[in-house]
Order: sequence, then structure tokens, then C-alpha cells
Amino acid sequence: MAVVTRENYILHKLHSLTGVVPVGYYMLQHLALNSFSLAGPQKFDAVINFFESIPKHVLLVMEVTMIWIPILFHAVYGVFITGRAKQNYIGTKYNWSENRMYLLQRVSGIVIFLFLSFHVTTTTGKKYFTGDAEQIKYAAMHTYFTSYAYIPLMIYMVGILAASYHFSYGIWNFCVRWGITISDNAQRRVQQFSALMFVAITVMGWAALFGFLIPQHEATPLQTAMRTR
Repeated sequence: MAVVTRENYILHKLHSLTGVVPVGYYMLQHLALNSFSLAGPQKFDAVINFFESIPKHVLLVMEVTMIWIPILFHAVYGVFITGRAKQNYIGTKYNWSENRMYLLQRVSGIVIFLFLSFHVTTTTGKKYFTGDAEQIKYAAMHTYFTSYAYIPLMIYMVGILAASYHFSYGIWNFCVRWGITISDNAQRRVQQFSALMFVAITVMGWAALFGFLIPQHEATPLQTAMRTR
């Protein structure tokens, strides 16, 4: 068993904290902004245009310092933790919910690591490489998600499912690690809250994806309502 030094203790604390703020917060606002796809191409593209109106160097600094560095730290140290972890749920007598959560946290973390590499390369990375923001606007995303027999859409659904679970139950782990929930009753309530959060975030993320499947010449009831305002 590895000896937990003060440095490891601090890194574990920071890893848990960055999973909630800023990484978790960024994921929530990212999915919320993507849900503008449900309001139609104009509303979604307006979100993209807003961020593109920010000076390029300012936007890049914001992305690097507030998003990519925290995500990179959380991902790399998470892989390190996963590499040392020993699952004690499958094939053992310790089939407690906490052990299941521990295992799924590690599995979902690896899935997210692979998904984010794919996601960034095909969206933000592609935009910066080509210098063309049209690559991430509604029309391009509609074409992308409906191509290759909807395989990109299915990959994103799995990625969102993994990210939703990892963040939601990461809240439970954060509360335990930071001493916010001490009693069994308090931990059980947060676990129930995490389950509800998992469902809510997954629904929001999947709804945002399906918003890109509506052809531009058609309109959903939500899009019609938004246009009449």
C-alpha cells in the first residue's frame, strides 16, 4: 500500500476541488450554452458569435488558464490515481454502493479522457487550426452529428453520460474528502442528490445534442416560440 505523503494529500485535495470548480462548473455552463441548439440555428450561432467577438488573445488566455490547465491537471492526476487503484466491487463480497461508485468513477474518468481528446480535436482544435468559427456553428454540427450513420452522435452521448456520472458522483466524493459530509446520513443524502444530478445533467446534455438534429428549414415548438418573442 502506497504511503500517503503530505504532497499526495494536497494533490488529492486539489484534484477533488478542480473536479468541481472550475472543471465541473465549466461542463455545466458548456452544456447549458449548447442547449441553445434547441432554440434553433440563429440562437445557437449567436452564442458562438459572442465568444468570437472577444479579442482572440483574451479568449485564448481565458481558455488556457480557466479551462485547459485545470482540465489537464485533473485528467493527468486522475489517470495516475486510476493506475494505482484496485477495484474491490466486481467479483468480491464488498458490493457496497460506495465501492460501485469508486469503480465507475475510475472507468468514467478514462472514458472522459478519451472523449475529450476526440471532442477538442474535432471542434475547438479544428476551429483554431482553420481559423474558421463556422466549423463549430449549428450547420456544421448538424452535418457532423448526422454523418457516418450517426456514429459521432452516439460517441457524444456516451461521452456526456460518462461526464455527467463522473461530475455528479464527484460531488459526493468532494463532500467526503473535504469533510463537508461526516455522518452516514449526510453522505446518503448527498448520494441521493448526486443521483438526481446525474439524471438531470444527462438529460440536458442529450437534449442539446438532439437540438442539432433538427434540419434548419424545420422548427420545433421551442424554436417557434423563441422566434415570436
